[in-house]
Formats: sequence, structure tokens, C-alpha cells
Amino acid sequence: MRQIIYLIVFLILTMPLKAGAEEIIKRGESLNLERCIEVALKIQPAIMAAMSSTDASKSRIGQAQANYYPQIDWTSSASRSSVGTRTSFGFETRSVTFSSYSTGVNLNQNIFDFGKTSTQVKIQRLNYDSSVSDLDNILDQVTFNVKQAYYGVLQARRNRDVSAESVKQFQQHLDQAKGFYEVGTKPKFDVTKAEVDLSNAKLNLITAVNAVKLAVSSLNNAMGVPDAPEYEIEDNLSYKKYEMTFEDAVSKAYETRPDLKSVIAKRQSAERSIDLARKDYFPVLTGTAGYDYAGNEFPLQKGWNIGATLSFPIFSGFLTKYQVEEAKANLNVLLANEETLRQTVFLGVQQAYLSLRDAEEKIPTAELGVKQAEENFEIANGRYAAGVGNPIEVTDAEVSLLTSKLSYIQALYNYKVSQASLAKAMGLR
Repeated sequence: MRQIIYLIVFLILTMPLKAGAEEIIKRGESLNLERCIEVALKIQPAIMAAMSSTDASKSRIGQAQANYYPQIDWTSSASRSSVGTRTSFGFETRSVTFSSYSTGVNLNQNIFDFGKTSTQVKIQRLNYDSSVSDLDNILDQVTFNVKQAYYGVLQARRNRDVSAESVKQFQQHLDQAKGFYEVGTKPKFDVTKAEVDLSNAKLNLITAVNAVKLAVSSLNNAMGVPDAPEYEIEDNLSYKKYEMTFEDAVSKAYETRPDLKSVIAKRQSAERSIDLARKDYFPVLTGTAGYDYAGNEFPLQKGWNIGATLSFPIFSGFLTKYQVEEAKANLNVLLANEETLRQTVFLGVQQAYLSLRDAEEKIPTAELGVKQAEENFEIANGRYAAGVGNPIEVTDAEVSLLTSKLSYIQALYNYKVSQASLAKAMGLR
């Protein structure tokens, strides 16, 4: 499954998509959550960096496999040397010039190295698996960032709508208070109080409008398109029960968390590194062959050679011993890191699961609070319209209604983000 995801992401990233945000997101386009995640997976720089790291790890597998194949070198040389003049028994000796030419092909082939090359290849494959898991971890993080920002926009927009509705209600209350004041049934205080309430509501609306702009900027940044044109997003900030037990969530996390897979692959690589270090105690058998032309004048003389070399390490100043000890120490570090990460995974799942259940329990209460606040507001507003209430009752009821609606929106947002957090904690996308 991971290879399929990797291939899909690779195909997405290799498409010609760097033409600008306008060509990726059309102006006025309606985006749902899946579309936003798709955009992020196309052009997020963090994913491209992780992809390049994975490609580099894959290349190191080929580098390790190179020792399976013969190494062929072509060498050519030409030299001229001269012996200088000298005087002997009163006679001057002229300089003598020598020329030398050679060209040839040499082949070296590793015949047997007690599994050193195969162990190196296995280590690089494990390192490649680790880098692929690191890529999966980046994909999970980008996906979570988009989800969180997406729900943030929905929350900000709903808060803005509630603030706008509050302004309308306070405006109606002001008009009502003015009408009562003009006919002499209510004092000037009611009008002044309503004007103050309306001004505060307008200030809250300005803040809410700016919050929407900030939330959209955060979503654009999460998608990797900070200069995106204006677009619409679908509102899915609704409650839908998420069914999973805590035990299943922890088990799923241990099975699928990419960062845990990465550290496991690194630990396995470290185990192989100990074997690789020990291989230096054993000899290496190498075959050689060559064919060349050489001589002091043309035509050059042909020659060839073939043979084998057995290199046996006798004493290297305890180098191999210390390399094995270093590999064992590195393995111990990774074993500790793996256990630490397992505990971190457990804690992360536990926190996300508890947050999800907490948010789930608050939604019915917050929804009931909205209904009660609406009923209270209708009563207070009706009493005032009938001339038996006072403006403070109306203001309190309106503020209570506003607070209840914002609390309900916050509860929905918390539930959605907690659900996304739990999915990330389990390594699910």
C-alpha cells in the first residue's frame, strides 16, 4: 500500500504544476477538503524535499550494488625523459632522450568478500525504507495541517456569520428603543444602551471578518499556494460520530505510524552495520585482468595479464574491533529511540483519543445551550417589546445567545480537529 501511495505522489509531483497558483486553483472555484489536500500534495515544498531525500537514498542502493560488477579502467600514458650533459676525462657527453608509451585496459572483479557487498546493499535498502517512511510522515503532517487550517476557515466563517447576525439583532433593538423613546414609553437610557451594544457588536464583526482572512491565509500556506486567488470552500463542519476503541487506535498506530516504521528500519540497518563491521576480519578475493600496448617506440608491444589477489587483514591497529563497538553503541541508541517513540506514539494516541471524546461529549451540551439561549432571547425580546422588560435583559440574552453559538461552533471545530489529530496519531491519511 505504501508503494502505491509513493507512486501516486511521485506521479503528482512530476507533473508540470509550477506554473502558479492561478492555474492550480481557479478563481471562484469551490474547494472541498479532499481538493485542498490534493493541491497541497502537488506543490508543498516540504514534500518535494522529502521526495528528493528518498531519491538520494535509492541512489545509494545502486552505489552499494556497484561492487557486484567489474570495474574497468582505460589508461594511457606517454613520457619523455632526458639525461643531461656531463664531462668525463675531459670529454663532453651529450644528453640522451628516452620515450615511453603505453595504453591498456584493466579489469578488477570482486570474487568473494564474505558477504560484505550484500550486507552493504541490505543496509542501504533499509535506509531507503526509512526515507520512504519519512516521506509518508511528511505527507501525514501536510495532510493534517491542511485539515486543521480548513476547519479553521469554516470556524472563522461561521463566527463571522454569527457576529453579523448579532449586529442585525442589536440594530433591531436600537430601532425598537428609538421608537419607544419617541413615543415616550422608554427613557433615553434605552437608546444609549442599544447604541453602545451595537457599536460593540460591530467591533466584534470587524474582528471576525479579519479572522476569516487570517484563516484563509493559513489554509493557503498549508496548501503551498500563498498567492492563491479567491475561492470558496464547502462547509462540512458537522458532527458525525467516529467509531473506534482506544485499544484499536493504539494497535493501528503501532502498525502504520510512518515515523515508527522509519526508526525500525534504521534499527535494522544498525543491526546489519554490526555484521558489516565484522566482515573486515575476513579476507577479500579479487580477480584482475589487463591488456595493454607498451614500448619506447612504435609499433608498441602487446601484453596481457590475468590473476587473482587474496587480501587478508592481519593487524589494523584494532580498527575493526572499535568499528564493531561503535556499531553496537549506535544500535543501542536506536533501540532506545525506538522505545521512546513507542511511548510517544502511545501518549499521542491517548491524548488525541481523549480530546476527541471530550469534544464529542461537549457537542450535545453546546447544541442544547444554543436552543436555550434562543428561547431566552425570544422571551427577553418579547418582554421588552411588550413594555415590561428592560434593555439589560435584552443585552444579556443577546450576549448569551452569541456566546452559545460561538461555543457550539468551537465544539464542532474541536471535534473535527481532534478527529484529524487521532488519524495522524494512528498514521492514517
